[in-house]
Amino acid sequence: MSTRHCEAAAACRAKNTLVAMSSLCVFQKQSAVRQILDLKYGLKRWQIGEMASKIGQLYYHYYLRTSETNYLNEAFSFYSAIKARAYYSKATREDSISGRPDLMVKKLRYYARFIVVCLLLKKMKMVRELVRELTRQIEDYTATYEPDDQLEWSLVLEEIKGFIEADNVVKVLDVELNAIVLSHRLGPLNMAPIEKGMPSFLSLQEILIIGNCSEQIKFSELTLDMYRMLQTFEREPQEEVSPLMTDTSPAPSRPPLEPAEGRLGKRDNPHKYLLYKPSFSQLFVFLASGFKELPPGGAMCVYLSADGAAGPGASLRSTDTAYDYGGLCCSTKKEPEHINKKPVTVKDMHCLHPGDLYPYSRKPLFLIVDSDNSSTFQHMPNLFGFPLVVLMSSVQVPLNFQEQRHRGNLFTLFLYSPLTAFCYICDVVESHLERWQQAEALIQKMFVDISQLIARSKNIDSSYRQFYGDDFLRLIILRFIFCSNVLRLHKNFKGCHPASQPPLPRNDFLDNSTLHKHVYDLATLLNVRARFHDASMLD
Repeated sequence: MSTRHCEAAAACRAKNTLVAMSSLCVFQKQSAVRQILDLKYGLKRWQIGEMASKIGQLYYHYYLRTSETNYLNEAFSFYSAIKARAYYSKATREDSISGRPDLMVKKLRYYARFIVVCLLLKKMKMVRELVRELTRQIEDYTATYEPDDQLEWSLVLEEIKGFIEADNVVKVLDVELNAIVLSHRLGPLNMAPIEKGMPSFLSLQEILIIGNCSEQIKFSELTLDMYRMLQTFEREPQEEVSPLMTDTSPAPSRPPLEPAEGRLGKRDNPHKYLLYKPSFSQLFVFLASGFKELPPGGAMCVYLSADGAAGPGASLRSTDTAYDYGGLCCSTKKEPEHINKKPVTVKDMHCLHPGDLYPYSRKPLFLIVDSDNSSTFQHMPNLFGFPLVVLMSSVQVPLNFQEQRHRGNLFTLFLYSPLTAFCYICDVVESHLERWQQAEALIQKMFVDISQLIARSKNIDSSYRQFYGDDFLRLIILRFIFCSNVLRLHKNFKGCHPASQPPLPRNDFLDNSTLHKHVYDLATLLNVRARFHDASMLD
């Protein structure tokens, strides 16, 4: 049975569970009913809260499986109802009676899960409020029980705070100087243009987002790079959540988790697999699953954000670019050593080599590599004739950016939010909304010109045009070309430029005076023109 058919079967079972639990949540709101549930059946309010928390978690996991962002709103609805109705308000007292901290642990887990959902929905005001509450709850928990997991919860709290701080790259202020929270999901305002006559038969259907940067900030098995790319490949969710402060149930008005019509066909959002430090076997299971589930006209994207693993190819002058030049270290897991009678060189089992991905180029494959060993993927051959594109970060970045890698990789930041990345490399930490919108408009003008160049270029590889019909991949290609031009012109990034395979025609996309003018106009608007070379000074 295929993965998608399994999802449909699981959805039916989850639907029945959610209907029953949601009905109980509605039923218990009447005060007389609550007394009956409490006195006759011994069902406490915190137990109703635990059921609502499980429903919220089911919706969150279903969002991860289906990539339908509206399920995040449903999860938020249930978690918010728990907070508004104070289901866990007596958790500490209940635990003190029983003498066990079990209920407090459930409460802390609820806060951590609620924070993840709010982060993904960009509800930062709620995030800050929840962090303050979680801080107090952890203090009460440790003071009351002196538990063995005290350090673990302290680390969770530090991870959350570090994550929020690291993601706050540029502060955008409204007319009253209040900070604005911006969303970077695909929506009408950032939809990339496409020229008439461009092929549009390919659509992104499967994506693997893989993260293993050892020093990068993470929370809940999401590194900052994974968190950003997760949103980059999603459309803006529609607000379809019931009001929380009325007597209506937080349950959705439509049947929960019902497989949408055409679910087994093309999706609005690509189906995603999030893999944090996957082992070799885990990675290949999900690669094979994504490959298998591709429908006709579907494309698979693999995003890799990981530390590099060097190979002996350079010293041996090897011609085997598939395996001898190393790859990416996707897991830090150590395997037991095998005893060999003869001394041999054993490669890292969990290193992903370029050759490991060759079999998956039998269908359209779009590869994004952000690593200090990304160049090892620059010789990926197109063995089967299907569209194949590899976008690679620069292997090196200036020293001051190397020291900030724990806050996320620069290449990924450009693909996530080009204007944020532009401000970051120019030390612009604050912008008024009006100027920010003007800057966004300049970038959109540049995208229009790039789109025309892609349509008219006689030298560009056909793979780019075939992927260009997909909304998400079109945006990635445009942002990649923007990134390439900006870094080539910036004075601090000499020799630190991203690359692609097949290479983009240099005259059309990298030495183009029209594109350079857009970069200069943007720099002038943000008062950072002095940080960029004149085009005549480039090699």
